[in-house]
Amino acid sequence: MAPESLQSLIYDDSGERPSLQVLDQLLVPDEKKYIDIPNVQAAWKVIRDMNIRGAPLIAIVACLGLSVDLKSTVISKELDEIEKVHGQDHFDAVFADVDGKMKYLLTSRPTAVNLSNAMAELRTEILKVKGTNPCEESESSSSYRQLIVAAVLQYARFMLDRDRNDNMALARFGAGAILNNKPSGTKVTIITICNTGSLATSHYGTALGVVRAIRDRDQLKKIVALETRPYNQGSRLTAFEIVEEKMPEGTLICDSMAAALMAKEKIDAVVIGADRVCANGDTANKVGSYALAIVAAAHNVPFYVASPCTTLDVNMAQGADITVEERPATELLSTSRAPKNIAVWNPAFDITPAKYISGIITEKGVILPTSDGTFDVPAFVKAHTEP
Repeated sequence: MAPESLQSLIYDDSGERPSLQVLDQLLVPDEKKYIDIPNVQAAWKVIRDMNIRGAPLIAIVACLGLSVDLKSTVISKELDEIEKVHGQDHFDAVFADVDGKMKYLLTSRPTAVNLSNAMAELRTEILKVKGTNPCEESESSSSYRQLIVAAVLQYARFMLDRDRNDNMALARFGAGAILNNKPSGTKVTIITICNTGSLATSHYGTALGVVRAIRDRDQLKKIVALETRPYNQGSRLTAFEIVEEKMPEGTLICDSMAAALMAKEKIDAVVIGADRVCANGDTANKVGSYALAIVAAAHNVPFYVASPCTTLDVNMAQGADITVEERPATELLSTSRAPKNIAVWNPAFDITPAKYISGIITEKGVILPTSDGTFDVPAFVKAHTEP
């Protein structure tokens, strides 16, 4: 289990008004400071400015931030006024207000599909309210407005709990896939990029969660983290998690050293996270993942993507269709000591073609490639979706 020191957020919905704080990951590992999130504007800002990051955590913070926003004193008064103006038939007006906040949150980071999936799911839950009779639905709810707010809070709590459960299940499947067909007790060496642990999710992690599960089986020989330029999520965050948990032979290398290490040492697997997995298996992840996949293929090292089902995008046919976010030049210049007047191209993500991926690890099982080297992600999702 991840220690309390690796808590990415603190959410309390036990009282009348929920509260949310998120760990400022830009300060880790030098400082542990939490940022208060009182409204959707604050949630948008910490996502956009990358105070928090990781596809699962982005979606969670957006939903939790919305729940805090809707119960805040200021927004409660605004909703009071909407209800007063429109009377009993105020569903459409309140929904339009809440939907506007969700659309605003969607603009924070466009590449990670978890956020758009979460907003779509939440919108569906809210629309279910329209066909109900508020007075019959709950003794404590007397209006559509109250039912809408309750639906948001309920979904936010559901999403938080689901993420934690999914992380644990995904980690077990991933550990099984990597250790499969190896002699009992064999210890393995894993390489990962970016940060996919407790700091990228609400609890255990995706790719680093797989590493934790292998460690918990006492079969982890060594974990290698790539620095992950230019924002250094590997050196700042993953290395921090490795050190905090005293993982065996935790080692940090520059991104450009992966090939040399694979030529020198036996590497059993590479495991990365994902911000979006297309229907054919093409995967968007932190820039540098594509190069790592090519290096792994050249050295016959299995390359796995750890992706909860909330990161699978069955409506996106292939990686070429993904809009890749480009970050400000200052993020690269400030960490490279380069001349300030040099032109900069700074994509946040790259696309790893499906042909380089050995398996996509989810909380429902591992998706394996078809005979042509691609994946049938929609078929997997359909097979594991409750009717």
